[in-house]
Amino acid sequence: MNSDHKNTPGPTRELARWISALTYNKLPARTREVVRILLLDTLGCGVYGYATPWAKTLLDWTRGGAAGKGTATVWGEAAPALRTADAALVNGTACHAFELDDYHQAKLHPGAVVIPAAIAVAEKVGASGEQLVTAIAAGYEVMIRSSLALNPSAARLRGWHLTGVCGPFGAAAACASLMGLDGEQTAWALGLAGTQGSGLWAFNADGAMSKRLHAGKASHSGVMAAELAALGFTGPTQIYEFHDGGVLKAFSDASDPAPLTRDLGAVFHLDATSIKPYSCCGSTHSYVDAAYELRRKLGTPWDSNRRVRVGMANVVDVQCGFDYVPSTALNAQMSLRYVVAAALMEGQVLPPQFSDAKLSDPALVKFAQQLELEQDRELDQLYPARFAAWVAAENDGEWVRVDVLDPLGSTANPVDAQGVVEKFRGINPHLPVDRIAETVFAIERHSIRDLLALLAGAQAKQLRTA
Repeated sequence: MNSDHKNTPGPTRELARWISALTYNKLPARTREVVRILLLDTLGCGVYGYATPWAKTLLDWTRGGAAGKGTATVWGEAAPALRTADAALVNGTACHAFELDDYHQAKLHPGAVVIPAAIAVAEKVGASGEQLVTAIAAGYEVMIRSSLALNPSAARLRGWHLTGVCGPFGAAAACASLMGLDGEQTAWALGLAGTQGSGLWAFNADGAMSKRLHAGKASHSGVMAAELAALGFTGPTQIYEFHDGGVLKAFSDASDPAPLTRDLGAVFHLDATSIKPYSCCGSTHSYVDAAYELRRKLGTPWDSNRRVRVGMANVVDVQCGFDYVPSTALNAQMSLRYVVAAALMEGQVLPPQFSDAKLSDPALVKFAQQLELEQDRELDQLYPARFAAWVAAENDGEWVRVDVLDPLGSTANPVDAQGVVEKFRGINPHLPVDRIAETVFAIERHSIRDLLALLAGAQAKQLRTA
């Protein structure tokens, strides 16, 4: 081993130095604004997701080992009850519980990973609102850049779920920032995070709960990585670039380290994070938009006897183009066929469209199964930089086609802060949403405990109104 390894140039150490030196004043005003919007959206998704069976199962599991000593709060409860990493696990899984959480076109979901980890540690250490915003920005940026370096499409086609693979990096970065780790400790934290990265797309075989777990486990792994590094537990300080087992080589055949550090501190990729208006895979959102426009053009109720054709990039075909057979809500949320069918026939793709009754509705199932899916090389050239799509329907012997280059919720077609407030209200009508939003949008003047207190009792209210 090189005795000067601490001075060895490389992306891991460069990222670590940047994380440890990042302060609130170094964040552009727009980036701070985006972080606040994403924070509100993620909190709304997390409180909503608490009532799902997979989040409740994890909560039961963590409580079994909590022994009554906790430093972090499950969102919606009144007091800390879990260790920081376990709270991140539960809250992260709840955030990703129903395909409502934010996503980036680097093909991952940063909010469900980074924000639960950051809030858990911020609560424990008594961090300020400015420190929380800074940490979240660091976490998003590192997580997104990690995926870009892997080449998201290439890694995805090898079967990796990039939220699980890259998420631990983002969570560790956020926690290292909040804990004030120095550059060397932060490099260890990144190394310990990267060696825990995983997440396999095999959940699509049967709509299994494991996809929901990937975000929570990545959040948990990042917290643990930072806490261990703070105690002197070392991690590989060349976790990205090392030739034998480094992340870039291990997870992708088309990786490039350049995106990890290119324009670091000058360009914040997190600003391009998308908000989900629909409760389904982000790669299907442009199809929902196209379907809605077809409904507008051709009228409702929708004639399910019409032929409908759908164009797809290859990655979308592999990921979402499978034959639809009624199974679980996740199976339908990942199914392009079901999502387009619901958009055309129901005019909505929201949680009610993923009830057991809807998933097996004979008319919906028949229509979903008869959609004609086509690979389109032009879409291949755009994806994943643009989540473009087209949907066409036959009408009186002619084809009416709608093309969408960027979905609603993307930076090209954004959902603004008020839109996120209304989304939060729509899925959590039992909460004081306006007060929560006011606190989040001025989080620099509030404590994390102030924010968590506004969520207290949410779970009991949610279960009473369910």
